[in-house]
Amino acid sequence: MGFFQRLSLGWRLAMDSLGVLRRDPELAAFPLVGGLAGAVYLSLLLGGATFVVGTDPGVLAWVVLFAVYLGSTFIASFFTAGLMHEARESLEGREPSLRGGLAAAWGNAGTIFAWATIAATVGVVLQVVRSDEGILGDILAGVVSVAWGILTYFVVPVIVFEDVSVTEAIRRSGDTFKRTWGETAGAHFGVGIVSILFTLVGLVLAVGVFVLVGGSPVGFLGAVAFAVLVVLVTVLFGQTLTGIAKTALYVFATEGREPAGFENVDFAHARTR
Repeated sequence: MGFFQRLSLGWRLAMDSLGVLRRDPELAAFPLVGGLAGAVYLSLLLGGATFVVGTDPGVLAWVVLFAVYLGSTFIASFFTAGLMHEARESLEGREPSLRGGLAAAWGNAGTIFAWATIAATVGVVLQVVRSDEGILGDILAGVVSVAWGILTYFVVPVIVFEDVSVTEAIRRSGDTFKRTWGETAGAHFGVGIVSILFTLVGLVLAVGVFVLVGGSPVGFLGAVAFAVLVVLVTVLFGQTLTGIAKTALYVFATEGREPAGFENVDFAHARTR
């Protein structure tokens, strides 16, 4: 599959995911609540770390970094699991709900925590390599990071939809990615482009706000606040679309069928190119 074909595929995936989101906007609640929970966690953690005394700063830094990775990964994966569970409910014609998604994620909390622990350990190890090995370490860490991201791309849907251990989830995630690598790359292109376009429109509107109020300090603050809001909404928007698209890819890879609502995406044709 060529670059432009992959780009076209990604655009159709993004547009069909957007259609699902328009039909069930409550799906956006998962990344919203997850983002707020993550912000509270980091504030409490980093605030508490400043009051720790009598500890080697170097050791403390690595402990705090591990805690940052562990908590952030757990929170993000937990709410992503809820999003994907309810996205699948939507694709099956059922009514999604925040409560249902949180219940599904809670039922897999142990495996999600195990996954977060492994991911945090890998993250800290890569940071150690970067800090100790110079340019060579940066290159090695970058290559390993990309490979790790590919291997674990579908870990969360495997955890939430299949009753397997975390190591088996990682293995199955890698197998699923191999079956959908073209579609997966396309999904990233498509969602990224849609998010960029949304951000550009918002920033243009922010400039318009500034111009309309005559360039006053109030107008400047208003434009900045609006721009920040646009960025936050864009992140929320992109995370939701990515979760929906990844769920559709998972359904196709594991069940061999086109999910309802994604009739514009020829998954089978894309796989053979």
